[in-house]
Amino acid sequence: MRSILVLLALLATWRADAQTPSLIVYNANIVTLDPARPKAEAIAVAEGTILRVGSSTEIVKLKKKNTVVIDAKGKTIIPGLFDSHLHVIRGGRFYNTELRWDGVRSLARALQMLKEQAQRTPEGQWVRVVGGWNAYQFEEKRLPTLTEINEATGNVPTFILYLYGHAYLNQAGLKALRIDENTPNPPGGLIQKDSDGKPTGLLVAEPNAFLLYSTLAKLPELNDEEKINSTKLFMLELNRLGITSVMDAGGGFQNYPGDYGITTLLDQKGELTLRLPYYLFAQKAGSEPADYTKWISEVAIGPHDGHEQPAKKFGAKKLEYYVQGGGENLVASAADFENFDQPRPELNPRMEAQLKEVISLLVKNRWPFRLHATYNESITRFLNVIEEVNKETPLNGLLWFFDHAETVSDENLKRINALSGGIAIQHRMAFQGESFIQRYGRKAAEFTPPVKKMLDMGIRVGMGSDGTRVSSYNPWIGLYWLTTGKTIGGTQLAAKENIVDRETALRLFTEGSAALVNLQHNRGQLKAGYLADFAMLTENFLTVKDEDILNLESLLTVVNGKVVFGQGEFVNFAPAVPKAMPAWSPANFYGGYQKQ
Repeated sequence: MRSILVLLALLATWRADAQTPSLIVYNANIVTLDPARPKAEAIAVAEGTILRVGSSTEIVKLKKKNTVVIDAKGKTIIPGLFDSHLHVIRGGRFYNTELRWDGVRSLARALQMLKEQAQRTPEGQWVRVVGGWNAYQFEEKRLPTLTEINEATGNVPTFILYLYGHAYLNQAGLKALRIDENTPNPPGGLIQKDSDGKPTGLLVAEPNAFLLYSTLAKLPELNDEEKINSTKLFMLELNRLGITSVMDAGGGFQNYPGDYGITTLLDQKGELTLRLPYYLFAQKAGSEPADYTKWISEVAIGPHDGHEQPAKKFGAKKLEYYVQGGGENLVASAADFENFDQPRPELNPRMEAQLKEVISLLVKNRWPFRLHATYNESITRFLNVIEEVNKETPLNGLLWFFDHAETVSDENLKRINALSGGIAIQHRMAFQGESFIQRYGRKAAEFTPPVKKMLDMGIRVGMGSDGTRVSSYNPWIGLYWLTTGKTIGGTQLAAKENIVDRETALRLFTEGSAALVNLQHNRGQLKAGYLADFAMLTENFLTVKDEDILNLESLLTVVNGKVVFGQGEFVNFAPAVPKAMPAWSPANFYGGYQKQ
């Protein structure tokens, strides 16, 4: 075995010497996450992969005439972050329309931004704030009032989404959507009305978020040229935060293949700046088996079951963009929205039969799947179905995992492990922790979700955000939450025994996410032969003060060996960031995640 390892090392060295590096970054503090070589000073890449990591002296010697050489000036480099649960395909289409309150520290400032945007928004368009914030991030520690929203926005229709709990429509928005005293409440939702029977503008999920999402879906969309620009800018925003890969979890009102046209076009043109495997999310209650039967017959899925598909099928040098499997919604009756302002929803008694039909179909056709599961009570019922399917058609290592699993029990963790399942966790509790405490108590929040226990049991665990409509897409919030146990409002949630160290947290957001879909063999570490995806940070994540984690971002982001984003003194190494379209887009005035 030792002789084989020596031979492999020699082959890697020969390959590095034989190839011309396209990029060398030196004079860096490289956190490789490679146990064999945890630290390095320089990295050389070619053809999308890492040729060698090592000292600055040895790596700079590999430089050839056309090699781009970058002095990192002592900055820290980490493997590119891999968000295992982000709605980037849907989020990209709407990014340029949205005023983001992510990171804004004052409600007064948030309302001022709202007023400014209303003044520049043209007739026929809306001001919209769609997730990524909560009341506790503001120094005022409260929500805006409808009076404040109406005063800030005037006659410009406005929609503001708050978690999965409720949304605000100003008076102009109510008028535009023709919501009045005669408008009935939809199932699972409440249109709040005053003593005169007139709608106030508050839409409440009781407990189903359908009212919120269906209202949002009625707002005007951008044209295709603007959506292309919007998606590019959203990907660059993620690159700015050090993200190089995303597993897209589908989403409500995101229909396949129509709503995937923008990212498909960017993939064909080679203009994606993220690796983007995605899942197909069934949309219409009752037609889920028909949808998945159709997709299975028409769609080639990407790498799974521990092996890569033939390179020619997806392109050896292209970024991954393919269907990874089914989910996160498989059947409508299995939706257990985590609206902690309301009691836990009871799932439909017919759920088991409906879910079994779809999971059986996926397993028989060797389609990986993921399943939204917030509450342990739901997870118990879902596992009953999966275990029953496994008896009839063995999973035999087929990739599958739960998303979220905030209140999963020890017993159900054992059942998940026995079926070789994984868990994709997110920092939703950083946004909804206070609401959770109010309903279930502080003690219940200490192991919600039980991250350390999952890891101790050897379960595959990957980290993500669940941005953009509830949590923020900013991964550093997740890394802050994992390592401090705190919400964005500073509330201590996690017990000391459920807090992970920073290196473990970083692994969850890199190789952990990759392992959910058996891609960890060539990413998540910075070593020879691995994919050249990495980010140079503004500060060292491993040593910066806890509260400063929230301010981290990337100075230089490399995906597939190419610099896709740069700022500050590294801006000239990256392509220029285009202006947002249309000109009134909030992205032109505030960007995305705020540090104000």
